[in-house]
This record gives sequence, structure tokens and C-alpha cells, in this order.
Amino acid sequence: MKAVILNNNFQLEDGIADQPQPKNSEVLIHIKASGFNPIDYQMLENELERKLICSPILGRELSGIIVDKGSEVTQFNIGDEVYCGSGSMGSNGTYTEYITVPEAIVSLKPENISFEQAASIPSVGITSLQIFKRLKLHPENTVLVTGATGGVGSFLIKLLWANNIRRIVATAGSETSRHNLLNMGLEKHQIISYQDESLVHNLLKANNNKPFEIGIDLVGNKMAEITAEVLKINGTYVDVTALVTKEAHELLFNKGSMMMNISNYAYSMIKKYEYYQNSLIEIKKMIEAGTITPPQYKTIGNLSLETVLKAHSILKNNQTQGHKLIMKH
Repeated sequence: MKAVILNNNFQLEDGIADQPQPKNSEVLIHIKASGFNPIDYQMLENELERKLICSPILGRELSGIIVDKGSEVTQFNIGDEVYCGSGSMGSNGTYTEYITVPEAIVSLKPENISFEQAASIPSVGITSLQIFKRLKLHPENTVLVTGATGGVGSFLIKLLWANNIRRIVATAGSETSRHNLLNMGLEKHQIISYQDESLVHNLLKANNNKPFEIGIDLVGNKMAEITAEVLKINGTYVDVTALVTKEAHELLFNKGSMMMNISNYAYSMIKKYEYYQNSLIEIKKMIEAGTITPPQYKTIGNLSLETVLKAHSILKNNQTQGHKLIMKH
């Protein structure tokens, strides 16, 4: 089968791989669409993320059709339309035509959306749901979300809004991003450009000149320091990037902040695969009920090295403009 493969020189190339055969508790999925995430290119550059590579085929989320299944599979039938995460969750990656994954991480896809829309959900949806559930937010909480128009940010804003968490301030960098946030329900005064010279002042002003109770940082590096600065004493800093600088960490420590690390990889470490399936089923119900909508997406191309490299470049240069990047198969 066709695949984009990581070679021994740690370079991606077009290649051919053997079609996998499902083990007893696995399903074989013919991939119809797959999504791209920052971790896809970070695995090639970042030592921490590189440790998560478990196969020469990268890619971490998909939608498709079950075409075969193991003898112990009970939840699915051949022909079922499904979506799921993959990669470190007990399988190979998605830059290929077919994939075997444990039955325990798979969900039927929402019936009212396309394969492309479904493929845009697993990583951002599961991450956002974890953030929301672990924070146990109340409507009176004040929340800063940095990088709010990225994949996770957009899905998280929709999730917060649907659960009546409205005291949000979000950062955005372009008019397109600002427009996207307005369409999600935020008002103009809740959206701050991260390019402003007086960013700290503007963020606090947007929060009635008070520090935030919760800072959800989806950017890291310099923005980690900004988030730490506008956080209240004993506030909560949510780290989704593992890019907290030394300066930010020191300030958070001095403020007595609680640091909450968000990692979807955690549950695969203990092979608690039902966490992924349960999350996707919950998201499926919300989308079918119209409680939230799937991410905006942009199809980059068909399965090929050219498409993968193009997507990696767009992600690395922060040029997604609020769209989830999708590859058709």
C-alpha cells in the first residue's frame, strides 16, 4: 500500500508498505481522510516529541471505513464509518492507505458530518475535552486562552461557550482569526491581538483590570511568560505545549500557581485506550446534537510526500488561519 515513510536518515519519503493485518482485538480501516497536527513536524525536530515515534509512518488522526476485523472485535462491523486517533495509541500512523488500530480507541463517526470533518476532530477534540473536564470550570471563572484560533483553541472555545463559560479573553493575530472568534460568540473586547506592544496591559484591561484565574496556554515560549504575568496568585496555568520557558516557570512558581499538564499520550502509557473511545463518543453526541460544530478545515492534497511537507510547513509557520489541515486518501 502507498505510504509516506520516515527513512533511516530521519527524512520523509514516498514509499510502499505492507498492508497490515488486524490482530484479534483490532480493526482494519481504509483511511478516507487524515488530519495534521503540530506534533507531526515537531516529532522530526523536537527531542521530547521524537520519543513518541512508534513507527516509520507518522500521523495521528483519521476517519475511514472498517474493511476487516479481528476475531475478538465485538463493537464494530465491516462497512462501519469510524474516526479515531492513532500513532502512540497502540498503532502505526495515518500517512498511508490502511491502518490497524485497537477496537478500544475507535468510535463511529458523527453521522451528520463528512469524512474530512471527522478527521479534523480526534486530536483537538480529545485535548479540548480533557482541558475542560480537568479544570471543572464555573461560569464565574475568568479564563485566558492563548492561540485561540488554532485547532485546539477553536474547539475549546466552542466547548466552553456551549457549557456557559463566557468570561473568556482570547488572543488572535489576524483579522481572519478575529473574525472566526466573533463567529464563535466572543465580543470584540474579548479578543486581543498578541502582536500588541502593550499586550499585558490590554489583556488585563479586557478582564476588568484584574488578573486571570485560569490561563490556558496553547502557544508556549514568550506567550508562556505573558500568561504567567497576567495570572493571579494561586491561579491555574494549563500547559498544552511543553514549551514553558525558564522565566515563565519561575514566575509561576513564585505566584504559587498550579500547573496542569495536558497530555493525551498519558492514557496510552497505561494502555487505558477506552479513554480515547469514550471521549470520541461524547464528542460525537455533541456534534450530532448540534451542541458544538466540527473544526473549520482545509484540504491540502491527496496522500503524498508533497502534501505532508506542505502541511508541516503551514503548521510550522503558523499559517493555518484557524483551519484544521486535512489530507484526502
